[in-house]
Formats: sequence, C-alpha cells, structure tokens
Amino acid sequence: MSEVTVAQPPLTGIRVVDVTRALAGPYCTMLLGDQGAEVIKIEEPGYGDTTRHQANPSVDGENTAFLGVNRNKKSVTLDLRNPEGQELVRRLVRQSDVFVENFRPGKSATYGLDSDRLLAENPRLVYCSISGWGPDGPYAHKAGYAATAEAISGLMSMTGERDGPPCKLGVSIIDNLAGLFGKDAITAALYARERSGRGQKVDVSLMESAVAVLSMAASAYLLTGVVAGRWGSEHEWNTPWKAFQTKDGWLMLAAGSDATWRELCEALDLPELRSDRRFASMELRAEYRQEIYATLERVVATRSTEEWLEVMDGRGVAAAPVNSIDKVFEDPQVLHRQMLLKVRHATLGEIPQVGFAEKFADTPCTLRLPPPVLGADTEEVLTRLACNAEEIRSLRERRVI
Repeated sequence: MSEVTVAQPPLTGIRVVDVTRALAGPYCTMLLGDQGAEVIKIEEPGYGDTTRHQANPSVDGENTAFLGVNRNKKSVTLDLRNPEGQELVRRLVRQSDVFVENFRPGKSATYGLDSDRLLAENPRLVYCSISGWGPDGPYAHKAGYAATAEAISGLMSMTGERDGPPCKLGVSIIDNLAGLFGKDAITAALYARERSGRGQKVDVSLMESAVAVLSMAASAYLLTGVVAGRWGSEHEWNTPWKAFQTKDGWLMLAAGSDATWRELCEALDLPELRSDRRFASMELRAEYRQEIYATLERVVATRSTEEWLEVMDGRGVAAAPVNSIDKVFEDPQVLHRQMLLKVRHATLGEIPQVGFAEKFADTPCTLRLPPPVLGADTEEVLTRLACNAEEIRSLRERRVI
C-alpha cells in the first residue's frame, strides 16, 4: 500500500489583497490564509486595523481581538486616502487573485478600489465585498454591526430564556458567519474561474448571513406560519433537551428520539417516567415538558457533572458539560483534535491560537505566520512591486506607508 503524499495547503499560490478591518473581513481572509493563500493585509500607517485598539484585553500592547483573527497574513501599511497609496494597492491587485473589502457601500470607489475598476485592470480577479446590509436596497447605507443584523434577522428574538428579553449570542457569531460565507463565495468563484478564465464580484452581508442560517425556524414559519420563540437551552419540539444544574456545574442533555428517551430514563434510574403514558411520544413529552423537567432537575442535581457524563456515555445518551472558555481548552477531545495551536509572534514569543475546524487528509491547513506586527512586511511587498530603497524611504517620509 503506497503512502499518501501530503501536499501543500489547498489555496497555495493564491494571493489575496485584504483591505478589511474589524472582524467579518479579517476572519474571512484568515481562513483563506489558513488554507494556504498569501494574504497581504493593508493597514493604515501608524494605526492599523481598528481591532488593534479595541477595549479587548491586551498582551504587552498587542490586542487580543487582533491576534485572534489575523494569523497567516502579512501587514503592509498604505494610506488609502493618498493617491500614491491607492495606486500601489492597485498595482498589487493586478498581481493578485482575490481582493476583499468591507467598506460601506460606495466607499471603495472614493479610494479608486471599486470592483468595476479593479476587474477592468485584472479580469481574473475575484472581488469580495462584505457589508452590513448589502450593496443596494433601502438599508444599504445604514450603519450596522453584527448585533443589529442578529436583531433584524430574528435570531435575537429566539435567543434567551422564555420569560426573559431578547438576547444576543455570546460571541459575534454573525461576523464569523459572514466571514465564512465570504470565504465560501471566494473559493467557489476561484473554481468558476478555472472554467471561464474570468473573475467576478461576490458580495456578502451580515444581514443576509444571519437570515441564511434561520434554517428550520424559517421553514416552520414559511410553510406553517409557526413563529419561533425563546427557549433558552431548551428545544421547542424535542424534550428533554436542556441544560441541568448538577452538584458542581451544568450538564446539557439532549434526547432527540424515543429510543434516546428510553435510554435516558434508564441512565437516571427513572423507570416510572419511561412507563408514563403522558410521555410516550415526542409530541407528548413536549406538551408535558414541565413535569419532566421538574423530576430531571431534582435527580440531576444529586451528582457531579463528571459522574453523570460517565453514566450518560455508558447508555449512549448525548450529554456534555457546559464549559466556560477556560475549560474548553482543557477538554481532551478539543486538544486531541488540535483545536489549540501555538505560533511564535515577533514580539510576544509563543502565543496560542484556535485550531482549524476543517481537516484535510492530503492538503492540510497550516499555521505559517503569526498575527503580524503593524507594517512588518511593507518593504518586502513594495520591493515586489519594483519599488527601490530610495522610493520606499520617500514614501515613508511622506507618510504614504
């Protein structure tokens, strides 16, 4: 049996010019970099990406918000308000495969970086625009954040306890979703380019990303008129499906079938629940959920989370601890699947990074570059554009770079 040859990451040879900032755009380009693309991050001279200055915790002057979504990139400082800076970006784009921006609609044109111009100069370019509401329509020019997209999409109305107010998710998930959809669109457009020989513009918005993942809740409403509400850790239709307090923490239990329900009753040593005709079907269990939960809450509270996990695993019942973030990165399965990596940063030394969700058997993602120090790669990239040392010195003196 021949050995499998591990090749370079799947996007090796693809060059990306990234003028994004904050979260959705940088997350998108980080994923491209993880898959092997060369990502050249354009940042404002002397300031950089806005996430370098957020209120998030910092480590020796480096903001953890920036460190979390900017690995596998090179940092080049260029003033996009300066015509010389704009021309240098366009020269770089002419040598690249992908351009990603997350300006407000219309702003890229003021920098001479709109899709019409860049695609005319490089017809093979994949131009990705990420915005809050989309490039057109009545909301196109409204200010927007992930939280406003989460609100308007309906997701916020479904998040929180039943008797509580609407609640946003614990992370800026809509930014991450937009980044994922952006990366997906870019890689699909690159594949289409292999057939047509031409690039194209793709656009993604926070709002559309949020609506796109409504999934079964959207289907229930569109087909039957049922409007989903807030259920906390519960499931609207599957019971039991809830986080229960244990002796020392919280345990999530999920019974998505009659067979699992029976196994759960055995695991909890509650044969009377299994034989109760009120609970004989998924529909009935949803109807009588309060009676079920009153019993389960009392029983689950008698043991530790770890004790219950051993019992549930032995019966094949889906169960998991409700981990705080510190516990996530101690979890044996998380560590086994290499979801905690390390890379050497230019000023901080070895720093941790969240691992790759996608695992490729033959062309694995790689952690090649740490999150960059501001402007660390400016001279290297400008030299590639045939700028000599005197030109680079002049650009720096005039604060173009």
